[in-house]
Amino acid sequence: MQEHATLKMAWGGKGARRGRVHGTEGRRACNGELWVVMGAPPPHTQASLGDSWLRALALLDEDLQRTNAAPRTRRAYEIDTLQFACWADAHGLIPSTVGPRDVRRYVARLSEQSLSATTTARKLAAIRALFRSQREHGEIEQSPADLLATPRRASHLPRVLKAPEVARLLDSIPADGVGGPLNIRDRALFELAYACGLRAEEIVSLNVGDIDHDAEQLRVEGKGSKTRFVPVGEVALAAVRVYVMRGRPALIGPPRRARTADRGAREGSGRADTAEPALFLSRSGRRLGTSDIRRRLRAWTTRAGVPGGISPHALRHSFATHLLDGGADLRSIQELLGHSSISTTQVYTRVESARLRSAYARSHPRA
Repeated sequence: MQEHATLKMAWGGKGARRGRVHGTEGRRACNGELWVVMGAPPPHTQASLGDSWLRALALLDEDLQRTNAAPRTRRAYEIDTLQFACWADAHGLIPSTVGPRDVRRYVARLSEQSLSATTTARKLAAIRALFRSQREHGEIEQSPADLLATPRRASHLPRVLKAPEVARLLDSIPADGVGGPLNIRDRALFELAYACGLRAEEIVSLNVGDIDHDAEQLRVEGKGSKTRFVPVGEVALAAVRVYVMRGRPALIGPPRRARTADRGAREGSGRADTAEPALFLSRSGRRLGTSDIRRRLRAWTTRAGVPGGISPHALRHSFATHLLDGGADLRSIQELLGHSSISTTQVYTRVESARLRSAYARSHPRA
């Protein structure tokens, strides 16, 4: 059955994704127990899960695909709903017989495992999506998870660099070609990431044709395949031009250029780099991965002497906070970041408030 094939893919069967699953995402609830999976499934899982649960999981995945959910979101929901399905199945429940008390018992069990409120909230969101899918397909009349309160999450303010720290970081990356094409690429990449407030996934998804030099804007494919157009500053555009002219051709390499040019001549395209449309390339001429960006950013922040663990998302947070400092309104920042909800963007007002309170405490004689 198709549902069995879907489950086998989730647990590491033939054709499944390779690699280990770490941390919370690697824990699977089966027969009432939490399993830690390091590349291999519990031995009885695939055979023991009932067909009604397999159908429910398959329907949810189809719904997520239809709504263009991000691959990471689909993977997280796949793991979390499979955990719940195994637990429920082991307790003699099928989707149509699960009640609010059952979901509450499961959430309580998660709390006993010392999971964070954020992780528990994510798992509950996945369960809600599962039963929402069942209701929309007419399998149940009411979702048993809708009335449960979401665990209160700890409030963590994002790591934000000061403007001089960003300048020190970017200026530490040679812009004149010293150190070869990788340095030229890194300067363009991080200039663009900060200038446009990009996520790591959005950076690696960029293609050469996404940059409109005349209009000075960038086409970004965001979460859920939502497209937005973001203005690009002159400094970032200049760095990208240098990279496209001098750095990227060197990373494509003569053999690749020759093969592509021959193919282009045969097909009448006349283009020399159609084989790899990615804007930012690795040393081997392939599209970069998000882990490559994180590794290079760690190296440059260490060289620049910028304190703290800086991630690509810290540049995105800094982009938004600096816009707010400069007088930009929240709605504009929301559009630039590609947030679907203004509440997500409002975290930056808390960052600004925290900064003002700190300045007041340091400066006021009676603070």
